[in-house]
Amino acid sequence: MKGVFYFAVFCLLMACGSKEIMNPEVEKWKAQAAEIEIIRDDFGVPHIYGKTDADAVFGLLYAQCEDDFNRVEQNYIWATGRLAEVEGEEAIYSDLRAKLFMTEAEAKTNYDKSPEWLKKLCDAFADGINYYLYTHPEVKPKLLTRFEPWMPMYFSEGSIGGDIERISTRKIESFYESGMELPEMELMKIKKQEEMAEPQGSNGIAISGKLTQSGNAMLLINPHTSFYFRGEVHVVSEEGLNAYGAVTWGQFFVYQGFNEKTGWMHTSTYTDVMDEFKETIVKNDGNLFYQYGEELRPIDSTTVTLKYKTDTGMQERTFPMYRTHHGPITHAVEGQWTASAMMWEPVKALEQSFVRTKKDGYEAFREMMDIRTNSSNNTVYADAEGNIAYFHGNFVPKRDVSFDYSQPVDGSNPQTDWQGLHTVDENILVLNPENGWIQNCNSTPYTSAAEFSPKKEEYPYYMSKDQENFRGIHAIELLTDRKGYTIDSLIQLAHDPYLPAFKVLIPDLIQTYDDNINKEDKISKPIEVLRNWDFKTSKESIPMTLAHYYGTLVYQRMNRPEGLSSMELLEHWIENGDYVGKFQLLLEAIEVLEKDFGTWQMPWGEVNRYQRLNGDIVQTFSDSLPSVGVGFASGTWGALAAYGARYTTPGAKKIYGTRGNSFAAVVEFGDKVTAKTILAGGQSGDPKSPHFDDQTERYINVNWKDAAYYRDDVLKRAQKTYHPGETK
Repeated sequence: MKGVFYFAVFCLLMACGSKEIMNPEVEKWKAQAAEIEIIRDDFGVPHIYGKTDADAVFGLLYAQCEDDFNRVEQNYIWATGRLAEVEGEEAIYSDLRAKLFMTEAEAKTNYDKSPEWLKKLCDAFADGINYYLYTHPEVKPKLLTRFEPWMPMYFSEGSIGGDIERISTRKIESFYESGMELPEMELMKIKKQEEMAEPQGSNGIAISGKLTQSGNAMLLINPHTSFYFRGEVHVVSEEGLNAYGAVTWGQFFVYQGFNEKTGWMHTSTYTDVMDEFKETIVKNDGNLFYQYGEELRPIDSTTVTLKYKTDTGMQERTFPMYRTHHGPITHAVEGQWTASAMMWEPVKALEQSFVRTKKDGYEAFREMMDIRTNSSNNTVYADAEGNIAYFHGNFVPKRDVSFDYSQPVDGSNPQTDWQGLHTVDENILVLNPENGWIQNCNSTPYTSAAEFSPKKEEYPYYMSKDQENFRGIHAIELLTDRKGYTIDSLIQLAHDPYLPAFKVLIPDLIQTYDDNINKEDKISKPIEVLRNWDFKTSKESIPMTLAHYYGTLVYQRMNRPEGLSSMELLEHWIENGDYVGKFQLLLEAIEVLEKDFGTWQMPWGEVNRYQRLNGDIVQTFSDSLPSVGVGFASGTWGALAAYGARYTTPGAKKIYGTRGNSFAAVVEFGDKVTAKTILAGGQSGDPKSPHFDDQTERYINVNWKDAAYYRDDVLKRAQKTYHPGETK
């Protein structure tokens, strides 16, 4: 009997010592993981197969964490308003901005009111990440040791930063510190920084089958984001999900991509989707009210306590938070509290982002667009039925056009309120234009389909700015009177080296030189180099280097009249700049090159570089460490294959790319879908991975890889097959 007793005690101790047996959550994770298969292909792209959509989401998040948990975690630290806990007090107003629009309690409420199918996906999101952390104890999160199913409510739309990033944290700081608006000089500084920033938009091109060799419709998916902003994934379930494309780290839907029947590409929109309402504040018996018509409404006033990291440990600050029915109070304008209004329906936005990936034709896709929460983007579309389409915006509030919503409006006047949303049919829409192509490069929709484009006069003024840019000009020139497209020829079109901005800027400089009797000896040779240039970029081009340095100085120093586009600003410079200023800027460009490199005769690829040394979110560059020359150019100059750079790296003289083509694809629809894709660098954020930089040369040399979409093709290229939790 004694032996039986000791055996029973031993079994009890073993059971207590096993956290897996004692933790039903882990058992649940393991059971779900057994239903999921991840196949990594020869470029490390994860192909995730699950029985249900929730299984696929679980596997998708697990695979994302394998590739770059750092970016998954960082996105949710930022989105949920906890950045200062990692980065210190300077980030606290980013956190306050997040909380002004939604508190944690409100995020939980949104999760609770979600439809059951969406709750299951949110649960799977959290479970997939938490299972990754459970099975990878060597991974040490910066902050988030557990993910919750309400977190996606903060991050429900996959664009570059979403609408919320357009709310200035400096204005929030000024208001919530002192109740004041920013000084005029600082407002001008912010405006100048915004104008000088590298264009962050994208290119979408759809080609009708009547212009392709195969007779099938084609789609160029060419978002311009910061490098490594999205990973490439393929996610499949037995509930009809089979989506391939780019996913923003930490999200459970393919944001830019395609399925077998439809493809979708988003470009940042010029649609007015955000407004500011100046509120008239009244104090009564110590309580705050705001005027609305003939009534006084109480201000929604709460407090929030935010933590921030210091050298001596974590500290806290408590802030008031104010809201009206227009939105949170984010700043002051002319002494008045001002509320910022934007689309904030996280449940519907998540719904739309996911169901979009499962649509099987134009009618179904068009019906999905009626959800109307895709607020920050336009959509360029193509499908297997042969349709091509363009939706300019999706969330467009109706407004009284007697008010100027480009400026803050009087929130006390009920007539300034939004009057519901425009329907999809009321928005700018292009479907199967006779010219056979559609393009949008963050330019005006009124040239999106040549002479078959929408007409500006048919829409309210707030629907879109009518501003062209050099990328739009370039795309139209390339697409006009062209046919016989293949996937490869559309890829080449997307990398056309011609730069239309310099066709405007450089001849003016040369003509100014020719017309001036006081020739500057030091610029005579550079002028001749520019005179013989064909305005095309390449790694070998010396005039490209000169033009870039000169053009950058022009944009930095020119007068900037209010309301002019970048193209119009350049035209204004040409018409109003004097020869002394133009010559001086060229001399300055030459002197910078000579100072930094010993000569102005620098081939572009020796100056313009790609360097990825580690998995840091913000890269630190070094001229003394290995890098690769790149022939691409900035989208400012009209390059479709945009290559944006950071110019303030301490100690570095060369230019290092940080944004532009980060993920791109060309898709052809038909009986079967085919596609080619490319990533800047590679799929993994781990420098030890073979997929950290295995696409770098392909990216630079325009040698895109075939996308493995059908399972037979995936299996032929499979390098590793496993269930989540198994060792890769």
